[in-house]
Amino acid sequence: MTATQQTITTIDEVLSTGAVHSTYQPIVELDTGRVVAYEALARGPQGPLHTPDALFAAARAAGRLAELDRLCRSAALRGAVAAELRPPLTVFVNVEPEVLESAPMDELLAIATTAPAGLRVVVEITERALATRPADLLRAVERVREVGWGVALDDVGAESMSLAFMPLLRPDVVKLDLRLVQQRPGPAVAEIMNAVNGYAERTGALVLAEGIEDEQHLAMASALGASLGQGWYFGRPGPTAVTDRPVGALDLPPAQLRTAGATDSPFGCLPEGTQLRTAPKALLIELSKHLERQAMRLGETCVVAATFQEARHFTPATSLRYRDLVARTGFVAALGADLPVEPVPGVRGADLAPTDPVRGEWDVVVLSPHFSAALLARDLGDEGPDRQRRYEYALTYDRRTVERAGVALVARVAAQPAPAGPVDADHGQPAAVPAVAPDGGTVEEVLLRRALAATTSGVTIADMTAPDQPLVYVNAAFEQLAGLSAAQVLGRNCRFLQGPDTDPGVVARMRAAVREGAEFRATLLNHRGAEREPWWNEIHLAPVLDAGGAVVQYIGVQTDVTARVTAERELLQERDRTRRHLAQIEELAYTDPLTGLPNRRRFEERMEAALWQARLGGDAVALLFLDLDGFKAVNDARGHAAGDELLQVVADRLRARLRRGDLLARLGGDEFLVGLPGLDPATAEAEARQVAGQLCAAVREPVLLGSAPVQVSASIGVSVHPEDGAEFGPLLHRADARMYAAKHPADAAV
Repeated sequence: MTATQQTITTIDEVLSTGAVHSTYQPIVELDTGRVVAYEALARGPQGPLHTPDALFAAARAAGRLAELDRLCRSAALRGAVAAELRPPLTVFVNVEPEVLESAPMDELLAIATTAPAGLRVVVEITERALATRPADLLRAVERVREVGWGVALDDVGAESMSLAFMPLLRPDVVKLDLRLVQQRPGPAVAEIMNAVNGYAERTGALVLAEGIEDEQHLAMASALGASLGQGWYFGRPGPTAVTDRPVGALDLPPAQLRTAGATDSPFGCLPEGTQLRTAPKALLIELSKHLERQAMRLGETCVVAATFQEARHFTPATSLRYRDLVARTGFVAALGADLPVEPVPGVRGADLAPTDPVRGEWDVVVLSPHFSAALLARDLGDEGPDRQRRYEYALTYDRRTVERAGVALVARVAAQPAPAGPVDADHGQPAAVPAVAPDGGTVEEVLLRRALAATTSGVTIADMTAPDQPLVYVNAAFEQLAGLSAAQVLGRNCRFLQGPDTDPGVVARMRAAVREGAEFRATLLNHRGAEREPWWNEIHLAPVLDAGGAVVQYIGVQTDVTARVTAERELLQERDRTRRHLAQIEELAYTDPLTGLPNRRRFEERMEAALWQARLGGDAVALLFLDLDGFKAVNDARGHAAGDELLQVVADRLRARLRRGDLLARLGGDEFLVGLPGLDPATAEAEARQVAGQLCAAVREPVLLGSAPVQVSASIGVSVHPEDGAEFGPLLHRADARMYAAKHPADAAV
C-alpha cells in the first residue's frame, strides 16, 4: 500500500485511482483437505473505506455502486495472477445484486479475458438479489453460463427466498449461511438441509459450508451434507495462496444447458409427445385454485407464477386470493396484457407485449424445494361466453418441465414494483369508478349495485368533496359488519366504527394516506352495533379520481378477520410460552441450581470465547481454581442444609468481588472457577494473584449460620493464558494442580 493510497478517504478517489484490491480465502474439500478454490474478498485502501461494508456503503450513497462493483471484479481476477492462483484452482467472485439492472453483466464478461489461462471462475450471487429483480438475475445467470463460468448461490438459509429461487437459478454451488454450522440445530436448519440436499441430489450441485472456525464447526458442516468448506479453520484471507495444504481441482457439475427465458412460452416447455386435453375455462379456474391452495400449504419456500392473458381477468376475487398467496408464500408473480408491475401489494406483475406468445396462454406454476406442479394451457380462440371458452392443456408434475416454465414466466417479471392503485382493464391506467346512485341509473350502474350488494365483503363509498367526508353508499355486507342499517350510517363519517382501544397509530396512518390521496391497507379493531362488540377489520381503501386527477371519493372494502386474528394471537402466545419454557430448560442445563451460578459447561463455553478474543487482540486471560478449606467439617457438624447455605453465601461474596466482565462458576461440591479476561500480558499473573488474595479474604469472613458463626478459608490455584496454555483444558489442569499444591504444601514439597 503506497503513501498516496493510505490518504484516500473518499469513494471518488478510490474509483479514480483504482485503489481496490482483493484478499483470497481458501475453499477446501472436507474429505481430502485439498484447497480447490479461493473466494476473492474486496478490500479498499487503508483508512475509513478499507472494509467492504464501508466501501460499498460509500459507493451506494454516491450512486456509483456499479463502478465499484466492476472495479472489484476486475481487481479480483487481476489479483489472482499476483496471488499465484493458477489452474486447477477456481476463483469465486462476488456480484453486487443492486447493479444487475443498471449493469447487466456486460462489464463482467468484458473482463473475462483478465483471468489467468485455464483458471475457472464461479460468480457468487446473494439472496438479496432474488426477489428485487428476478428477470435481470435470470438473464445475468444465463450470460455467466455462456462464458463457461459457474454460479454459486450465497447465504442460503439466511432467508427463505434463497430456497424458493434455488430451482430456478440452478446454482452449481450452494453456499450455506455460516449460522447453520455455528448455531445449535433446530427445525429451521432441518428444513433448509432437506431442501439443499434434495436439490444437490437431483442436480449434482456442490454444498459449501461457510464460517468453519473449529473442529465442532467442521463436524457440523459434514453432518449437514457439505463437501466443501471455508473459514478461519482452513486459513484467513490473504494476498497469496496458502502453502501448507495440497491443491486440487473443483469438480463442478456438468455445464447446464439453457432452460428457458423471456422469449420462451411456458406451454412450449412441455416435452414433445405430452398428452394434451381440452377443457373449458371454468375447469381451468378450479384447477388453478387447487394449485393455489397447495402453494399456500407449502409456505415461504414456494414460488407461484401465473398468466391471465388480459388485465380484466385479474378480477377482485383473484386479487383476494393472491393477497393470501403473498402472505403465505415466498414469491408471487402475475403476468398479462396491461397488468401493472404490482397488481396487488406484494404480487410482482408484468405487462405482456402484443407479440408475446404468453398472451394466448393460461399458465399456473407452483414450485418449491420438494413440490412442483404446473397447469399449462393454450387458448383455442373460441367465441362465446368467457367461462365456456376452450383451452388445450396439460397438468404436469414433472419437475424439469415445471422449472423451465417457471423460469420462462419469472424472466418476464418487472424489476421494480410501482405504487398500486385501481386499474382500468382496457388501458392499464388508474380507473375512475363512478359513484353509485341510490336508485335508478344506467344498466351498468344497476349491474354494479347488484354486484356490490351480492359481495360478502363490506363495501362503502365516502364523498371526499363534502364536509367530514360522509358515507354515501354501503352494501348489505357492511350493514352486517357494522351492526347498523344503511339509514343509520349514511351521511356519517366512518369513524363511528372506532373505539377507545382502536390503535391510534393505525388510525393516524389511515388519515395520512387519505390526506395524500393514497391507497391504504391495514387490520384494525372496530366495534359493531349499539353493544359495541369488538371485531377485527381488514380494510382496504382506494381513491377514486375525477377527470382532473382530484380525489372525489374513497372506496372501502372491509372483511371481518376476527377468527384469523384471534387464532394468530393464540398461536403467538403459545409460541411465546414454548420459547420461555425452552429458555428455562436451557437455563437449568447451564446453571448450578443451588447458587444460581453458571455450571462448568457454561463456564467452559464463555472461557473459550474469552480465549478466542484474547488470541485476536493479544490479551491475557487468567483462570482461578478455588477450593474451600474447612467446608466438610461445617457440613458434617451442622448438616447439609447449613452447608448449602454456606455455599450460597460464598457464591454471593465471590460475585461481589469480581468485575462486571469476569466469569464465575460453581464446578461442583465446594469448588469454584473464576475467569479474568482482558488482562495485560505483562501484569496478568500479578493481577490474578491480587484478585485471588481478595477472594480468599472475602471467604475468610465469618458466616452466621443460625445463631452461631462459622468460618472457612479457600485455597486458590492460578493459571494464565498464553503462558500456561492456549485452551481451556490445559489451563484448568494447571490451575487445579496449583490449587492442590496450595492446599497441601507438604505433598507439593515431596
